[in-house]
Amino acid sequence: MTATDTWLARTAPRAVLSRALTVPLVIGLVAVLPGAVATAPGPGPHDTAYWLQLATCAYAGTRLAAMVLTARRRLIQSAFWLFVYIAMGVAPLAQTVLDATPTPVVGPRADTVLATALVLAGIVAFDVGALLARHRPPLRSRLHERHRTPATVHRPRLYVLVAVALVGSGLLVVQLGGPAVFFSNRQEISESVEGATAGAGAEAASEAGSAFLRGFGTVPALLALLFLTRWLVTSRAARRSPLVWLLWLAMFGLNAIVNNPVSNPRYWFLTVLFSLLFTAFPRSPVMYRASLALGVAIALVVFPFADKFRYEEGADRPEPSGSLLEPLTMKDYDQTGMLANTITFVGSGEGHSYGRQLTGTVGFFVPRSVWTGKPHDPGTRVGEWMGMPYPNLSSPLWAELWLDFGPLGMALGFAGVGYAASRVDRRYARRTEEEAPRDAAQDAGGSGGSGGLGGSEGPGSVLAVVVPLVAGYSFILLRGSLLQGMGRVGIAVVCVLLVTTFRGGRDAQPR
Repeated sequence: MTATDTWLARTAPRAVLSRALTVPLVIGLVAVLPGAVATAPGPGPHDTAYWLQLATCAYAGTRLAAMVLTARRRLIQSAFWLFVYIAMGVAPLAQTVLDATPTPVVGPRADTVLATALVLAGIVAFDVGALLARHRPPLRSRLHERHRTPATVHRPRLYVLVAVALVGSGLLVVQLGGPAVFFSNRQEISESVEGATAGAGAEAASEAGSAFLRGFGTVPALLALLFLTRWLVTSRAARRSPLVWLLWLAMFGLNAIVNNPVSNPRYWFLTVLFSLLFTAFPRSPVMYRASLALGVAIALVVFPFADKFRYEEGADRPEPSGSLLEPLTMKDYDQTGMLANTITFVGSGEGHSYGRQLTGTVGFFVPRSVWTGKPHDPGTRVGEWMGMPYPNLSSPLWAELWLDFGPLGMALGFAGVGYAASRVDRRYARRTEEEAPRDAAQDAGGSGGSGGLGGSEGPGSVLAVVVPLVAGYSFILLRGSLLQGMGRVGIAVVCVLLVTTFRGGRDAQPR
């Protein structure tokens, strides 16, 4: 088979699938779903906010369809557009139509109009940043990158990570009273975590201890599973090793307990699901497109009906009214309303913080006993200012950037995020393409190597696992607040650094 035939064999099914999906997908995302929501009966006014929200739905739907149909998988950008389409597009449009919001919007209607305009401006800025990233770097930079040793997984350290995961998850299970607690409702497991970390400490210390216990018990287990999955995907020798399969089954069972969808936040479960799918099927266009379609279905169908797993029977929770759009006005989709409340909060005399909030996010690991003036997360600050009985509210990235830097800083921030997301997606696609033939070439050549587990084939590229994890976790970071999401980020960074090596040894570097 010639090189041309090989290229046609790889691209032809993808092209046929793209042509088959293009028309119904674009029509469905851009016109049918937003149109059905916009024309639903409801008392909401058809004012400027309504039309801006429709424009956001159309724009985000078009970009999401482009992400689904693209020949190159863009994981982080796809996760961004999936979140925007659902949480900042369709859901707030339903809230506008029904004139109902999950969290009260305390300011004038003009603040809601401004919030909707800022959402649209932010996603346009994200696109501008992604467009700028398409320009190739100077020749010297490209040559330097080509000869730079990639970050790969050090095999013995991966075993250490597996041991850390077993200890961390085991400690979490023991502290909470056994595996059965993880399959009860989320309210019960939250109370168990708080009880396990409470005692002589203050409330703030208890909250920090709860976050660390949950993070240490869930993040290493997930990362160990992802690295082992990637190893099995790219290495035939690993698939022939009973020990690798034994470790993978142990990590899979551990994640089924500590990272199951019943007792964990819904956005964290999306992180687990998306990262695992994208790691297991890094080059499959069918799985890539199915994952994005699955994300839309989960957000619109599964999430709204998952509340019965979060609370005990008889607990105080909102009852649906019977409208098909009613679930989109509850719980998880308060981002646009909280952006409007943040605008009102800033305009009430609090003013912009000019980077102080971001400083608190970067220094999340500093105890408040040491940093007495450490800022609280914006959702809590705005919630307390509103007088909410449960001030632990979301704070989308739009609100965080607006609170810190105003409209210009918000636009520049999203342009930077778009630029970084595009560059990382391109590097991820190149790295997975480079690793794809590694398995067949080495097995055909019968390379002996150093012997032992996996022969000469190491677990492969760190980037091939980190990018799917970032894509999944971006749902949490975009929803906010950043400060609350930093605990798991910090633990994940430590775990990744533990297994990373830049030495091109046989146990690590793909060839």
